[in-house]
Amino acid sequence: MRHGKTVNHLGRKAEHREALLMNMACSLIEHKRINTTLAKAKALKKYVEPLLTKSKTDSTHSRRIVFSYLKNKEAVTELFREVSPKIADRPGGYTRIIRLGYRPGDNADMCMIELVDFNTIYGKEVEKAAVKKTTRRGGAKKKDEGSVEASAETSAEAGEEKPKAKRAPRKKKDDSAAE
Repeated sequence: MRHGKTVNHLGRKAEHREALLMNMACSLIEHKRINTTLAKAKALKKYVEPLLTKSKTDSTHSRRIVFSYLKNKEAVTELFREVSPKIADRPGGYTRIIRLGYRPGDNADMCMIELVDFNTIYGKEVEKAAVKKTTRRGGAKKKDEGSVEASAETSAEAGEEKPKAKRAPRKKKDDSAAE
């Protein structure tokens, strides 16, 4: 039973698990994305997101708290200089986990964990660039584009509206014939 189990121990002792998460967090901050197993990525997400929130306030106290978790000066410097200005307006959810399939050796569920604001594929710039979306449904083929445009212009000038086509009334089934 899993009564009160809140931490995934990842099959390691406490010191080993802490060192693993510390090294993975430093790699994530430096490289902006890393590939790992799904269980480690979920544990890393719980470990690194409070640190990212703490980095929003650039003070000596918050730097010391983050350093006590990471124990890497370069990672702390990069976190406060490059990462925190980009995540300043985000209220949470700084990381994204994308599943990649299964590892061939042991069939472990692999994934990629990345910082959301540093991904150019899912960024806001790409969404704005793709304004027109095409569909696979083909409409009615235009036989003569010149005549269609000309008729649209003349009806617009005359202030006419196109009449709607009327449907043929449906035939009602005879209840007595069905019996």
